[in-house]
Amino acid sequence: MGLSVLILGLLIFLATHVFVAMRGARLVAIARLGTGCYHAVHGIVSIVGLALIVWGFAEYRAGGGWIDIWNPPAFTRHISVLLMLFSVIMLVAVFFPSHIKAKLKYPMLTSVKTWALAHLISNGDLGSILLFGTMLGWAVFARISAKRRADEVMPIAPAGYTNDIIIVLLGIVVYLAIGFVFHPVVIGVPVFGR
Repeated sequence: MGLSVLILGLLIFLATHVFVAMRGARLVAIARLGTGCYHAVHGIVSIVGLALIVWGFAEYRAGGGWIDIWNPPAFTRHISVLLMLFSVIMLVAVFFPSHIKAKLKYPMLTSVKTWALAHLISNGDLGSILLFGTMLGWAVFARISAKRRADEVMPIAPAGYTNDIIIVLLGIVVYLAIGFVFHPVVIGVPVFGR
């Protein structure tokens, strides 16, 4: 049951996000629904897909249907922990104009790619491969698609580096909160130590 729900959630989430890359169809949908309604529908369907992904993955993990494909070496956990620091900093960069954001151009997609890769290299079970492999594939597709768009506005770096410092410091705080609180409590897997 868990894998089926996970796959359904991934399909819904991917469909909504691949649709964004179909610029002509997206413009038609916006023209028919209006900008606000389009964004509301897109957001609701994306949230439904995300909720199904979380629910399906949780059911898969708890349901005893764990399927190991490969056993990652122990050192991959340390690589994952380090990659996640960068992923969280990139995620925080989405919300502030900065040199980091200007350099990455698409910090959210870069964060998702790093997050997915970090989890793929340290998890060898089928559910993890489906979840993180699909999200990595989508983020790569979305980045290539975004790069080809003529209607994208690229972020511009501000004059100073204050926001970059804030991003790094805030990213470290969020990273520690995820590692010490969210991941062990909500996900059920400790990040630091075992």
